[in-house]
Amino acid sequence: MREAIPHYSLLIPIKPVVFSILLCLCGFFFPYSLGANPPRSFDELFHGLVQEWKQEVFSREGFIRTLEKNGELELVPSSGSGIDLYSRITQKKLSYLAEGLIVVPYSGRTLDRLDGYNALAKIRGLKGRVYHSHNRQAELPLFEDATRIESAEKNNPIPDPQPAKALPFSETIYVCIKDINFGNSYFRGELSTTTFGIIYNLTNFKTLTYFIFPVLKKEKFSATLYMEPLTEGMLVYVVAGADVSDFIASKISIPSALAKRGAVFVDWVSDNLKIMR
Repeated sequence: MREAIPHYSLLIPIKPVVFSILLCLCGFFFPYSLGANPPRSFDELFHGLVQEWKQEVFSREGFIRTLEKNGELELVPSSGSGIDLYSRITQKKLSYLAEGLIVVPYSGRTLDRLDGYNALAKIRGLKGRVYHSHNRQAELPLFEDATRIESAEKNNPIPDPQPAKALPFSETIYVCIKDINFGNSYFRGELSTTTFGIIYNLTNFKTLTYFIFPVLKKEKFSATLYMEPLTEGMLVYVVAGADVSDFIASKISIPSALAKRGAVFVDWVSDNLKIMR
């Protein structure tokens, strides 16, 4: 007589199948309950933005706006968006501000936060990027070189990493950029992730000089970049500021300097994202 198989043993090979079916059903009926978030639209984040500005946001160059001393930011996200770059910058009491927005449209596939992270990792791609000089009526390289360095204490250049396969929760990197006007400029980059996007803070950890004049003391420049995959494309939102003395401001057009560098940074990120589409 054949021995009866205990009924509970029949469940052993079935459990993985049943579990997979349940996961599929949950994903079908509740697609965002498993950790992902539905992409938001641009209008959800920047409701009521002036139509003329919005058109520029979706253009090739994006929208860059610089302010005179103690000017007020206007590209402020909606109150329910959960995005607050304004306080990150204003709490540092920076006298000159700049703000920028661009949406890089998708082509071929939808980008995600990891794509944004990998786009920001290509520091060497800043080298040789040009700006238009109105004085010389020519396109000139703004950054003669750009590289990661080991740390704030060790300025040895290190290569950009290979594209990451997972998004880190946080990260700190150090960067040296050879600026056409300010020479070697040293920055600390701090990355953090949010529910919908990633935030990247850039701060100078050494004084910036113009010839022999100190232009920006350390920790007196700050730029915060936010990236989020929207329904229309990848949002790149930047707020930057600098605390500059009146003497230096009388010698250098700080709004112009911020605008040039903001435009080049936005162009760099946009180009990196377009390669990934």
